Amino acid sequence: MSTARHLLVVDDDDRIRDLLREFLTRAGFRVTAAPDAARARRLMADMTFDLAVFDVMMPGEDGLSLTRWVRDRGETPVLMLTAKGEAEDRIGGLSVGADDYLSKPFEPQELLLRIEAILRRTQGRGVERGRVSLGAFAFDLDRCELYEGDVPVRLTEGEAKLLKRLAQSRDKPIDRFDLASEISDASVDASARAIDVAVTRLRRKIEADPKNPRYLQTVRGVGYMLAPD
Repeated sequence: MSTARHLLVVDDDDRIRDLLREFLTRAGFRVTAAPDAARARRLMADMTFDLAVFDVMMPGEDGLSLTRWVRDRGETPVLMLTAKGEAEDRIGGLSVGADDYLSKPFEPQELLLRIEAILRRTQGRGVERGRVSLGAFAFDLDRCELYEGDVPVRLTEGEAKLLKRLAQSRDKPIDRFDLASEISDASVDASARAIDVAVTRLRRKIEADPKNPRYLQTVRGVGYMLAPD
């Protein structure tokens, strides 16, 4: 698992979707693909993406409507693809919030350059955008969620808050009593003992050998430290 930027590709054409996934993966991105807007909505409800590539002309809900939905719920950048190249179609895509627009057929290298340009322009949108890599797992700071590959891993509220706090100070030890005071609220038991229990449970979820942790480390005389890849 790497901390590569995560792209969502949505296109109803199986051939194009597979080609884009293969090309963008070779270019160093982590790529998740969907055949339609309904599947894309479900993926975006569960995961955070650095950028989405939407085909405009899809059966059912089209890319314009999907882009409008994305804009209503967040700041994920969107690059739109379409077989149409007329000015009014480009304007239509941009008017619903797309960051850029590319007409088919296109050169894969141009697509890559446009994606990289959008990411450079929009990298400041998210306050805590990014993932912390933990071997086969990744913790999403935006959504406060843990994933194994593309599959969400269930965390309790206390575990999620603890992992986020440790991830914010990665490679720096934090006193267990400080952890307890910082993440405590009415809904989370965050006594020092509860922190110890949450750490034990987290290790069972992310460590290959929980008794000899690689990522969630104990710092003797201090507390705990997250040491990501």
